Amino acid sequence: MDSNFSLTGLKIAIIGLGYVGLPLAVEFAKKYPTLGFDIHQKRIDELAAGQDRTLEVSTDELAAATYLEFSSNIDALKTANFFIVTVPTPIDRHRQPDLTPLIRASETLGKVIKAGDIVVFESTVYPGATEEDCVPIIEQVSGLTFNKDFFAGYSPERINPGDKEHRVTTIKKVTSGSTPEVAEFVDKVYASIITAGTYKASSIKVAEAAKVIENTQRDLNIALVNELAVIFSKLNIDTEEVLLAAGTKWNFLPFRPGLVGGHCIGVDPYYLTHKAQSIGYHPEVILAGRRINDGMPKFVVSSLVKTMLKKRIQVQGARVLVMGLTFKENCPDIRNSKVIDVVQELADYGMLPDVFDPWVAAAEAKHEYGIELITEPETGSYDAVILAVAHQTFKDYGTDHILGYAKANHVLYDLKYMLDPAKVELRF
Repeated sequence: MDSNFSLTGLKIAIIGLGYVGLPLAVEFAKKYPTLGFDIHQKRIDELAAGQDRTLEVSTDELAAATYLEFSSNIDALKTANFFIVTVPTPIDRHRQPDLTPLIRASETLGKVIKAGDIVVFESTVYPGATEEDCVPIIEQVSGLTFNKDFFAGYSPERINPGDKEHRVTTIKKVTSGSTPEVAEFVDKVYASIITAGTYKASSIKVAEAAKVIENTQRDLNIALVNELAVIFSKLNIDTEEVLLAAGTKWNFLPFRPGLVGGHCIGVDPYYLTHKAQSIGYHPEVILAGRRINDGMPKFVVSSLVKTMLKKRIQVQGARVLVMGLTFKENCPDIRNSKVIDVVQELADYGMLPDVFDPWVAAAEAKHEYGIELITEPETGSYDAVILAVAHQTFKDYGTDHILGYAKANHVLYDLKYMLDPAKVELRF
């Protein structure tokens, strides 16, 4: 790419074609030659056939991406000059950042990047990761010098899986670059497809920090109402009724209690706390919120057990229908779903959970969590029913249909405030 970073001759490569990368690739491919790269050949084959299993992009949208190609061949990346990395950034079992996908992507970039190229990271990281962890790997593998031979940027993803209203182009995009000139060009590239506009951050670290606190703030707000739900449960007060009453004040924020899972809200705060601890500061509020949210599955099941005992329902061997496995409604994403923690907790009490979710592929549930989804609940068979995910499908069923799955003496637990409260024994 020439030194003035012109849009002319721009060829974009998106590394990682999941919930973030694919919609971005589709939008860029309407204007620029775009390569969608993923290490999983099965994913490439599905997309080449016009099928997106994440359901973020339709067959028609894929067909409309005029300049889009797919490949799992690293050599195909060598023709690009503007790379965007959208690989996952999970946590490990010790709740520490797992940068393995990011490191592997950086190694791949080091093998294909050329003088004058730009690489932009979108994966959620802690402040400093782009320049302190990723760039040195690219330098080492490529033999090129950062900010002399190649350049970097950071533009945090803001994808909301399953949301058909807030899409890539309609969400304001934060951008940044490793030099003022690069920052200007990166912003220009994104602004060419983002109709909602862009916001150019003053540095890569500022953009990284902005991303990680967006979800940390939401996590803490949900943690507050989750703690309130625990308190109100002990006081025999309906949490939803309290929140509706408080919500009549103009500046009361309308958060609701819930199971906080997914790839973002339940993960991102640990990236920030990890970085804070590495510089000698031990966060208190953020980690307290995380502990509360991570503990909610135990609260849900203990509340269920107490109610079952009050109704003289035998806990050991009880059949429980869990409706929903995804981390949120109306999408097939089961990454870091806290519903599985509820399922495991039920099993620890000796109960027999059946999990039903028409949004989830049975093979994926088996691979990810080792559970067998049921294809249809049995009528009149369950001692307890837990509505865990607010899928529109379940809402369409209605309370009476769902009650049809339960025995005469049962507990119906509505975690999502979707059912008729008069017919529900428990709400979150």
